Amino acid sequence: MNFQMIHENYNVSDLNKSLAFYEKALGLHEKRRKNGDGFIIVYVGNDRSDFELELTWLKDHPQPYDLGECEFHLAFRADDFEAAHRLHEEMGCICFENPTMGIYFITDPDGYWLEIVPARR
Repeated sequence: MNFQMIHENYNVSDLNKSLAFYEKALGLHEKRRKNGDGFIIVYVGNDRSDFELELTWLKDHPQPYDLGECEFHLAFRADDFEAAHRLHEEMGCICFENPTMGIYFITDPDGYWLEIVPARR
């Protein structure tokens, strides 16, 4: 039996703000959308991977999401780590850096952590 990872879900408070963030910060664009009664689901991704991030907006959930201690994250490998760091610094979304490990984390508009790692050498 084989399994393939296909997507991760994040619930978001402001879908347009989240879509703009993921496009600018990580180059993820909308691949498809589902509109339902009281919800919108947008799958974002890029051309480098089949893996998608599912952004879910719920009409009846206007309050911020409780993310606990944020002890989870998605990781992204940057082909130009220094340029990515400059962009995220300009965006003001870097929340934690670990120079010893050579990585850093950014947060999206809802507080989800995203790890940025350099290309493998």
